[in-house]
Amino acid sequence: MNYQCNKVKASVVFFLFLFSYVTVIAQQPAEVYYLKLSGDIPDGKIAVEKYNASENETQSRRKNPINLYPNIEFQTFEGFGGAFNEIGGEALMTLPKAKQKEVAANLFNMNTGAKLNFCRTAVGASDFGIDAYSYAEKENDFKMKDFSIKREETSVIPYIQQALKENPDLKIFASPWSPPAWMKYSGFMDRGEEFPEKNQLKDEPKIYEAYALYFSKYIQAYAEKGIDVDRLIIQNENDANTKYPSNDMSAAQMSKFVKTYLRPQFNSDKIDTEIWAGTFRTYGRIDAIEIASNPEYSALYDGIGIQYTSPKYIQDLTTLYPNDKTMHTEGNCHDGKNNWDQAAGRLKEVAQYFNYGIPNYCYWNMILNETTESGWDWKQNSLINIDRNTKEVTYNPDYAVFAFMSTYLVPGAKRIANFSKDELISVKHNNKIYVLVQNNNDAPQTYECQIANGEKQIVNLPSQTLAVIILDI
Repeated sequence: MNYQCNKVKASVVFFLFLFSYVTVIAQQPAEVYYLKLSGDIPDGKIAVEKYNASENETQSRRKNPINLYPNIEFQTFEGFGGAFNEIGGEALMTLPKAKQKEVAANLFNMNTGAKLNFCRTAVGASDFGIDAYSYAEKENDFKMKDFSIKREETSVIPYIQQALKENPDLKIFASPWSPPAWMKYSGFMDRGEEFPEKNQLKDEPKIYEAYALYFSKYIQAYAEKGIDVDRLIIQNENDANTKYPSNDMSAAQMSKFVKTYLRPQFNSDKIDTEIWAGTFRTYGRIDAIEIASNPEYSALYDGIGIQYTSPKYIQDLTTLYPNDKTMHTEGNCHDGKNNWDQAAGRLKEVAQYFNYGIPNYCYWNMILNETTESGWDWKQNSLINIDRNTKEVTYNPDYAVFAFMSTYLVPGAKRIANFSKDELISVKHNNKIYVLVQNNNDAPQTYECQIANGEKQIVNLPSQTLAVIILDI
């Protein structure tokens, strides 16, 4: 009898201990860190503050619910990135060596910097080249005897090499804005808006063969500089006819070129760079969806890259092409104002891709000079501006926002399901949940966070802030 009684008592004690332990775990308070959407960013150091609840703190009348479901998983995040370009590389090279390293560390270091790890470069001139150029300027050089990347050896190439010093695991994808001028009906890399009907790659076997060899030479020449191109995307904005370099290439022509010419050339030269369709947008055409819906086309590519695409079409794409082989290729470039109002829209922009199944986000110009202008006289935003005369380095609001987001939305984080009326991102990583959310109001906002059917946790976010709510799973 005493034995049975002692056994019951021991069971009760164990249950009470277990219950108290679980209760402690359940009541572990959420951590909240936030970035004010205002102010300067001296030397690339962002001012992140920890939210500490106060007993006398006033809560907003409405408690915004955030319900989290860590057992419902979606895609894995592959990383943030941005674009290398000639204008940015030229500006960076005007700085003293020590300052160049500081800028590169602030952008690419995975421990102390903004953790940009999945970046883009142009094959030849982009719209942020100084002017139009290719690696094969000699007309009818079908065998690429005069192929050369020499022009980029003082700008783009050392820019990328600086990045690789900070992050040797940096992934790079590349795309052309235009083929060499002599390969097109117009005879120009740029001026597509003047000759839209001629702003196309010539539909001729010898041109396709030369263009395939051009890409092969490019991949090999960059590899000799210590730069491995992970993915080649066939054509930037394949529906564009612009004053800067562009090339109108249909889904049918792109697929014909890849199937009959480019893939065989890469196989012959033992090049393992992936070949991706894109970069597609939705400005009157849905080429990405056309390729995804056509088994003959989609089988030709290792993936599909998109930019400037609304959620409706992203959802259609990922429904038709559900194998996680999609990527984001360019963020909103704006107008060179580089203000906090524009930066405040970045979380929503990232969420509209990531929450619809895209595994990465690529900003556009990481560095521009003091003019913020392209070689075709139009201004765009950048993470950083470098004044080539004074050597002053300015970190813009976009830099602060992405440096903050990249601290918590890291490669390997798994997107999880949530219910919320706000535009937010929820992921799990290393047994924690991270919720990126923004308060654009002029007053603090109260959020009620709950994991599945667990305990509700109340947090306040200060006004005009980007924040992360961190909870233990």
